Amino acid sequence: MKALTTLTDPVYVEPKKFSGYEKFWLKYLNDKRDLPFIHLLTAIHILVIPVAILLYTPVLSGWYWWLAYIPYFYVSQMYFKGRFGLMLHCISHRKPFKKGYMGIYDYIIWIVCPFFGHTPETYFVHHMAMHHVENNQEDDASSTLKYKRDSLWHFMKYVGRFLLIGPTETFLYLFNRKRKKLYMRLGVGEVSFYIFCVAMCFVNFKATLMIFIVPLIFARIVMMLGNWAQHSFIDKKNPEDNFTSAINCINTKYNKMCWNDGYHTVHHLRPAMHYTEIPGEFLKLKDEFAQKKSLIFDGIHYLHIFIWLMTKRYDKLADNLVNIDNTFSSKEEAIALMKERTKKILPE
Repeated sequence: MKALTTLTDPVYVEPKKFSGYEKFWLKYLNDKRDLPFIHLLTAIHILVIPVAILLYTPVLSGWYWWLAYIPYFYVSQMYFKGRFGLMLHCISHRKPFKKGYMGIYDYIIWIVCPFFGHTPETYFVHHMAMHHVENNQEDDASSTLKYKRDSLWHFMKYVGRFLLIGPTETFLYLFNRKRKKLYMRLGVGEVSFYIFCVAMCFVNFKATLMIFIVPLIFARIVMMLGNWAQHSFIDKKNPEDNFTSAINCINTKYNKMCWNDGYHTVHHLRPAMHYTEIPGEFLKLKDEFAQKKSLIFDGIHYLHIFIWLMTKRYDKLADNLVNIDNTFSSKEEAIALMKERTKKILPE
């Protein structure tokens, strides 16, 4: 186990000066701390979208098409996907653009999102209107409660269920609660994406399959893997307590790339907090983390946690567990607690 050390995760540092390009975008942004999102979107419009358009044209064919697509897939789905997806998470919680300029946000949601496997509006509606409301409890379509969270078979059932009926369950959740504006946003976004894909298949089936449909499946599997790791350890005595139903991953490169997404407990406690403020908030809550035996991992991220859970390497998880003020008297105690918190929790 590890002691709590100095945090290395990103916080806001005011630059000495802004470039002309940054000054242009500051006129439209609500928060200057969101300039990194503009840089990310700029890179996507240079490196991803033009290549995707090229792949639809007859300029490339045969092996030349695949020679262009393979690096495209790596850049868009391996390098940018996580960054974009967690930027989407941030701008769902905090309006990025000033009043009168939210059309830029709509452009991101409706035009840019599909290149990364996000159907328009679905992420916002699922995450904001259901996941944070239900807090991973029984009515949450992505709830992990009823699964054995160190079982690969249970994870496969979890992912399979979400791929087949996750959006439908979210729609019905909102429909039954008469939240018409939200379920219409979800329905229109999902249906529009599928109509678009069908139409584009007549233009170029291979490009549509590989640029939009495969990334959709990939994105939903990755998001479910992330949610599984974030909510794998749950205290069955109090499954609604954010301190014991989510985890934090600190001092990891993942936080630098994905806007401090590793601090999932803090995020559920302070969902509207800007990502650059989260490390400071974490330190303010450290005594409560110790008191409630919250699980905090140092130097690893969700993929490590997922793999070690699936292989039941609790020893490796314990080696990277932060032990604030001797929260755990021994490694064995920490392992026993983690094993207890991965057991499935059935409704009473």
